[in-house]
Amino acid sequence: MSNSIVHLNEGQLEALQRELKGDNRVKVAGIDIDGILRGKIMAKSKFLSIVESGFGFCSVVFGWDMHDKTYPEELSVSNAANGYKDIIAVPDLSTYRRIPWENDIPFFLLSFYDPDTREPLAVCPRGLLKRVTDELQSLGWEAMCGAEFEFFNFKETPDTLATKGYANPEALTPGMFGYSLLRPTFHQDYFYDIFDQCSKFKVNIESFHTETGPGVYEAALAYTSATEMADMANLFKLSVKQLGLKRGIMPTFMAKPYGDQPGCSGHLHFSIRDIATKSNLFAASTSSNITPASSSSTNNRADWEDTVEGVKHMSPLMKHFVAGLLTALPSIMCILAPNINSYKRLVENYWAPVTISWGIESRVSAIRVIGPPVCDSKATRLEMRVGGADINTHLAIAACISAGLYGIKKKLAVPVPPTTTELETQIASGKGEFKAERLPKSLKDSALKMLEKDSTAREILGDVFVEHYAATRLNEYRQWETAVTTWETKRYFELV
Repeated sequence: MSNSIVHLNEGQLEALQRELKGDNRVKVAGIDIDGILRGKIMAKSKFLSIVESGFGFCSVVFGWDMHDKTYPEELSVSNAANGYKDIIAVPDLSTYRRIPWENDIPFFLLSFYDPDTREPLAVCPRGLLKRVTDELQSLGWEAMCGAEFEFFNFKETPDTLATKGYANPEALTPGMFGYSLLRPTFHQDYFYDIFDQCSKFKVNIESFHTETGPGVYEAALAYTSATEMADMANLFKLSVKQLGLKRGIMPTFMAKPYGDQPGCSGHLHFSIRDIATKSNLFAASTSSNITPASSSSTNNRADWEDTVEGVKHMSPLMKHFVAGLLTALPSIMCILAPNINSYKRLVENYWAPVTISWGIESRVSAIRVIGPPVCDSKATRLEMRVGGADINTHLAIAACISAGLYGIKKKLAVPVPPTTTELETQIASGKGEFKAERLPKSLKDSALKMLEKDSTAREILGDVFVEHYAATRLNEYRQWETAVTTWETKRYFELV
């Protein structure tokens, strides 16, 4: 019986050997639960021997936190009782690229498999995303995605920042200057290198500019399929960090590095496309085989469906997707806000969404619907605005698509009316307020919401994933809960 997990024909193997003819080593990496790349370099001969069967990879990458400290709670995938046994890592040949700033070493992303069942590991971020994209494919659809990341940059190295006790890092550039043509001049080589080297690395940046805040850049990655976007987004972060290290610059994708500055968003855009026709199924002009929910029928329409400008450009399928996402949002919150610091960004009056809300072109809502006349109907899409730059992009994209597909399958009606332009104006002036349900305010609350017995997250992501992932978030919360911070010492040390 073959141990192969993937099967390549003779022509594919020959093509791979030709591509690697001049190489003697290959770099591979998989993605852990925090979105961190964990990998190694391999001799080419070793790599070629495992392209179909995979190789053993220590499961501890799912048994410890981002600082390599094993979880005190024994999690099912990797624990002391099972000896942190190996899982199977298989290179995904479709992810092949070369790293231009590492002498063009060939690089492949890994997916992790259960060694007993040979099925995708339940907690593997790439495997979780593959599960939902495969389900979409069975319906003749594919998810299309975009990602935008804001990140602060500092004149620091790991050594200098550690010496400072991670306090008072020196910003790369001063002041608040979004969309500046002046600020990138200070570190022009770094700024342009990110754009150019990422392109060579098959990480396609659509636009790149300064954002408001000291030393802040924002990159929008070119719209593509869900899996490719998740891979590109993860590799974009790695690329920026490596390119910065070479110049004594440290970027950070923390959601909120400064208490008195705007945070760093990680907005995700979504649409569903028909594989055969390539038509956008979110556009109202596109017919689909999904019938409208009863609440959207001619005789039972919500008042806002006829009165709010822009709703008419949403297809019934898009409304179901939005409904599923809004329904699931509280229980997938700890995926979109995965760290303690994530919730420092999600506060009122910072253009960061804090409620279960949506609206046409609404930047204060959790979901922003984008369509005509702002764009052509074929570009109709939604933007999930809850996530920060600290998201594990594979998990965030998988969770959002799974939630949207849940709404489609259940034919859910949108549970809350849209946020209108008038309300946004009132909120901005301090005269109005959201009456929508508040999202969880802490990582602990979010993880417990996910763990609820009947949570939507359990239905769409599975019990094994939910139990593992929520436990890792509660561990993160406990680490913070017992930490003594500089805020506390400054406030209490002398005076209490």
